[in-house]
Amino acid sequence: MREEERRSFAAKAKLDVDSFVPHDLLEGPPSLRQVRSFDALMVGGSGDYYVSKENLPSFPALLDLLREVVEAGHPTFASCFGFQLLVKALDGEIVHDPEHIEVGTYELTLTDAGVEDPLFGSLPPTFRAQIGRKDRAGRLPPETINLASSMRCPLHALRIPDKPVWATQFHPELDREENRARFLNYLEGYGGFMTAEERRQTLERFDESPETQELIPRFLKLIGK
Repeated sequence: MREEERRSFAAKAKLDVDSFVPHDLLEGPPSLRQVRSFDALMVGGSGDYYVSKENLPSFPALLDLLREVVEAGHPTFASCFGFQLLVKALDGEIVHDPEHIEVGTYELTLTDAGVEDPLFGSLPPTFRAQIGRKDRAGRLPPETINLASSMRCPLHALRIPDKPVWATQFHPELDREENRARFLNYLEGYGGFMTAEERRQTLERFDESPETQELIPRFLKLIGK
């Protein structure tokens, strides 16, 4: 799944896959110096680890790194697990909320701030997005800006004011087939949260999400890359 995530980010960025250099967080976080040697940091999803449970190895060190990255103003785009890590690192709240699970393609709505945002303002007021989550943000960090919401999750995207840092609970790096394949890969992990009928219904809940496909290329354009 690590390579699948890399390919997905590269495809949506419209760049060669070699432009994305992966770092395995199971080996611990990179240093700020390593991060700063690249044009941008992108932090993707995780089907096996939860921010609410803090069960990723070297979890405190990773939060420290993200605080340093934000303080340095290094261009960053984070999705899903990455969104939750950023929320946690900056003193927001992440809660485990399987009762309001979102898996599939859902309709999101821009907030007023989202409409005015230089990145999210390119989206229509309502748009479809790929989602796969059991955790969610219960509270965003102080001074961060909420950009989008869904019926089940009011805090779906954020921006750090005056910093080139955005994060989404949804997956702009995934399309319909990629998100469906990811759900199938982690299907066993959803067994404790869904009945067999709910899993069958979820497999029918994947649709195209063309509106979000330009978010990553637009992010790169905004940071001058």
